[in-house]
Parts: sequence; structure tokens; C-alpha cells
Amino acid sequence: MDSLHCPAARFSITCSYSREHKLRIGVGRFNRIVTAKMHGRILITADKSSRRMVPAASMAEVDSSTKTRIRQNIPTEKQLVDRFRQGMIVEGGVGYRQTVVIRSYEVGADKTATLESLLNFLQETALNHVWVSGLLGDGFGATHGMVRNNLIWVVTRMQLQVDKYPIWGEVVEVDTWVGASGKNGMRRDWLIRSHVTGQVFARATSTWVMMNQQTRRLSKMPEEVRAEISPWFIEKNAIQETPETIKKLDNTAKYINSQLKPKRTDLDMNHHVNNVKYVNWMLETIPEIFLEGYQLFNITLEYRKECGSSDTVQALCQPDEDGAQGVNGKIHIEQPQASEIGDAPSSESPLSFTHLLQITGDSKTEEIVRGRTTWKRKPKAIH
Repeated sequence: MDSLHCPAARFSITCSYSREHKLRIGVGRFNRIVTAKMHGRILITADKSSRRMVPAASMAEVDSSTKTRIRQNIPTEKQLVDRFRQGMIVEGGVGYRQTVVIRSYEVGADKTATLESLLNFLQETALNHVWVSGLLGDGFGATHGMVRNNLIWVVTRMQLQVDKYPIWGEVVEVDTWVGASGKNGMRRDWLIRSHVTGQVFARATSTWVMMNQQTRRLSKMPEEVRAEISPWFIEKNAIQETPETIKKLDNTAKYINSQLKPKRTDLDMNHHVNNVKYVNWMLETIPEIFLEGYQLFNITLEYRKECGSSDTVQALCQPDEDGAQGVNGKIHIEQPQASEIGDAPSSESPLSFTHLLQITGDSKTEEIVRGRTTWKRKPKAIH
């Protein structure tokens, strides 16, 4: 069996099994090499004077984890460029920019990017920002310190404004950066712009806090986590927010969609329903005849509670008084009647809706998320 002598501060481990398969891997802050037999023992050499034998079985968990990290190619230190994701570090070394091509499955019938696609861009670039920072631990955007403290990120508020929707085949740049939000929170902002002209298509802002993965309770930010992420904070806002509390709807809402059940594919790596799915549920309560003539300009979401795979969800929607013209009569979306909906509003001014998603049970209901959406007339379709 071969052994390797390495400096104690930077050592490597090479794993070889019954057929002497060898693997060079990176784990945490160190590059490690282990030489092992599947049914034998492992000789680990950290320096020239210290050697010890450990059972191969005790390395099984490390081996599985390191194989996963190899497949994911998670960096252990800051990367200025990510050629695989067409990403790079910007904003003086703390922001992240990713170049994206709008693909065929990311557009709707009008050949423009869907709201779902834009929200997925925000989520993906946020995770990739943590990725290239070298801080990504074994979690959904969680840092090494968060993993050690069994913490995950949860979003409490998000706002997205869309000035113009990119079209199929268009190349866009998505910029994202983070900043402090109070004592225990983090703000993350985004800009989506044309790669060719620099025109801003959309901007977004969000607030995040930490939750204990086991107790599912919110947590203060540990000092070791603050030390990890605070060097990345900058004072820059994509949207100048004017915070307002979104009113809570009740069963007198004009549009109601009941008995919504999460599918397995709706869950993310933190085992709760992804926030993009929440938006889809909200928009499904708006009459189709309205959606055909309008597109979303602004959406604000206030998250109250996570939703799991066993929950039953009800979506409520109420148009503003000035946006209810021509949308007459109360309707239950489970059995829509076109005659009850009437014609879509004819006003050229933006129209707004208030939304609520709630978990329904035998004895009580629990809020998941409140929302506000504002809509403008669609431009002429691209042919």
C-alpha cells in the first residue's frame, strides 16, 4: 500500500478500492488523498513523523461525501470566473454576474420569458454566487458555518419588478449581490439586463433569515456565520422599497382555488415547497381571460410559514376595486364559467390583485404567504 507524505496544513487523501481505483478530491479547506482497500485498512499520513491505521469502514461516510463533492465540483476557495456556468465575480470582488440564454422551454406562447423562468434565474444565480465564493457547505446555499449549526436559509420577503420580458434566444446578464438586513438577516438583490444593450429588464430584492433545520424555528445569526458572509455585504439596492403590509384575505375573496396539493417535484432540497410554486398557485386563481391581455409588472410576497408535502393549500385572490371593472360576480376557480368572468378590464392603467395562500385543516387555517401583484397591458405578440 502506498503512502503519501504531505504538509500538515495542506494534506491530501487518495482512495483506492479492490481494483485500485484512485481518486483525487477536495474537501473543505483541504485537499486530501487517502489510499484504501475496501476490506482492509487505511494508512493516513499527515506528516513525516505521524502515521496511523484506521478501519476502512470508518471512512465510508467521508468517502460518500467527497464523491458527491467531486461530482458537484464545489470550489473550496473563491473563484473569480466560473466557466461552466458562464459566471464571474463583479462589484469589486463581492457581486456575481451570470450570462444566460433564454431557452425554448423558458418562454410562453408569446415567445417571452415566463415569470417562473425569471424567478428560477434569481434562485439559481443566488446559489451560484455562494458557490463561487467558496463558502458553500452541504446544503441549499448554506455556508460551512450554517451546516455546523444545522441552519438553512428561508426567505421572508421578496419583490420583483419587470419592465420588459426578454425573448426567446436573447442573451441576458443576471447580477446579484448581498447586504445586511437588520441584525440577523441578509438582503439579496438582483438586476436582469440585456447583454447587448444593457437595458434593464427586471430588478428584484429579498430578505432572508436563518432557520434551524430540525426544530424549524427561526434562529439568530451565529458569529461564525456572520464572519463568513459579512465581507460580501455591500450597500446597494436594486429596488427602493416602500414597505407596506399586505392585508389578509378571508373566504369572502372573489376568487378561490381550494384543495391544492404539493407534488413531490414541488419540494426543494430543504424539504419544503419551493417559492416559485407558491407564485404559480397564486396566479392560477386569476381568470384566464385577464391573463391573456395583461402581464405582470410587479409582485411582492410576504412569507409567513413553510408548506410541506402533506399539506392542503387554498389560494385566495381579490382584485382592487379600481381593477374589478368587467370582472363581475364571485367565482370559484375549480369550476370557472366564462359568463361569470366577463370581459377583461379595458383600462390602460395598471391593475392590482391581493393574494393569500393558506394551509387548510379540520380546525384552523395557517397563512403561508401573502402577495400583491400589479399588471399592465401586454405588448403586441412577437411573430
